[in-house]
Amino acid sequence: MFIETESTPNPATLKFLPGRDVMGEAGTADFVAGDDAARAPMADRLLALDGVARVFLGADFITVTKAEATDWQALRPQVLGAVMEHFLSGQPVIEGVGAEEIEDFDAADAEIVDQIKELLDQRVRPAVAGDGGDIVFRGFRDGTVKLKMQGACSGCPSSRATLKHGVENMLRHYIPEVVSVEQVEG
Repeated sequence: MFIETESTPNPATLKFLPGRDVMGEAGTADFVAGDDAARAPMADRLLALDGVARVFLGADFITVTKAEATDWQALRPQVLGAVMEHFLSGQPVIEGVGAEEIEDFDAADAEIVDQIKELLDQRVRPAVAGDGGDIVFRGFRDGTVKLKMQGACSGCPSSRATLKHGVENMLRHYIPEVVSVEQVEG
């Protein structure tokens, strides 16, 4: 098994491409050290490594964020080994479906929300996935779109600029009701 490694805009995060589906069409999953990742054997295995702070599972990639004091030179081979061991074990990447996160918006704004989601899915998510992350719609109130950054994008120094200058400008251009974009955690 050959696993490619790519850097991301976030220097604390590397993207690992195992050459096969990770989550496939099931979506994405994001785990932070200290989370109960028992339902996700791969994330659990990776979070058990000393120095791993976050694990994001994408369609065909895994992004791993290291703790600040950890060096990639020492951690990278451990992550590669854990990913390989996981796929060779035959265990599922994730078991069952995670809890559905609630979206906050007024039912009267459903048409606007659908437009926002379509633009995010078509124009933003592919680019963000290319950098080892994801962007998830969380709400729309009083002209403000609330988005959650995951994977390499969570904690990335350039993610706020991407949201404000890229995503916000695009949404405001196509959807006049959008006034601003805010990043939400959790």
